[in-house]
Amino acid sequence: MTSAPEILELLAFAAEPGGGNPAGVVLDAVALDAAQMKRIATDLGHPETAFVGERDGRRVAVRYFSPGAEVPFCGHATIATAVALAEVEGVGPFTFDTAAGIVEVSTARDAEGRITAGFTSVDPSTTDLDADVAVRLLGILGLRSDDLDERMPLAQAFAGNLHPVVAIASRGTFDSFAFDPAALRMLMDERGWKGTVITVHVEGDLVDGLVAEARNLFPVGDITEDPATGSAAASLGAYLRDRLGLDAPFAFTVRQGRHIGRPSVLEVEVPASGGILVRGTATPL
Repeated sequence: MTSAPEILELLAFAAEPGGGNPAGVVLDAVALDAAQMKRIATDLGHPETAFVGERDGRRVAVRYFSPGAEVPFCGHATIATAVALAEVEGVGPFTFDTAAGIVEVSTARDAEGRITAGFTSVDPSTTDLDADVAVRLLGILGLRSDDLDERMPLAQAFAGNLHPVVAIASRGTFDSFAFDPAALRMLMDERGWKGTVITVHVEGDLVDGLVAEARNLFPVGDITEDPATGSAAASLGAYLRDRLGLDAPFAFTVRQGRHIGRPSVLEVEVPASGGILVRGTATPL
């Protein structure tokens, strides 16, 4: 009889106790098939669970499942998996082979002895959001075109998952808008948005060191918003560089999860070209 795999549960990107995004991690999933992985992810109920398969030294195959389906990539589960691997194998670099592509991962210990991790996304891209899709999306979110930040036009950005980007001008509107999860889920499935819908508010100028307040909408199971989304943070970095033309390299901070009581912080570094680096921590749940 095959024994049940050990399942770790970690919080990634927590800004304070009680914050962060929970992820399941299975470090030995070689014997599991997709149906078993999906069942484990569904039973856990976290936004995503990561499953580590075949290894070649510090190069590992990783698959990610939400409670509803397999997703190509998950940033917070990558951070959680990297921290869990570093606890066992020691800090240093890892390479993750994912459905989205090869993701380079670094781990280190900070001054307080905690393991931190960062991943460099696959090469990102940005595209237009079709006008009819934009109208539907704004309608589901209860937003009008004059609610949007004119500096940050609607678009889609990819850095492992495809995310629409909706920038809201008013902090009050950003904090208070509501949406129909079922209607949004239907649109996301139609458009192949495997990750989240990024909604963001930026006070002040769009410059190096900016702080972006984010709500990442992710209706799946009992979840409506994601507390911390690494792939979305990377995609937002690509959007700022490649769509808006911010002079790179630059860095910025994403603050997320406040609206659902799980404050999180993600640090993002954007080089002049190529993949986007996202850093954070993970601690046992």
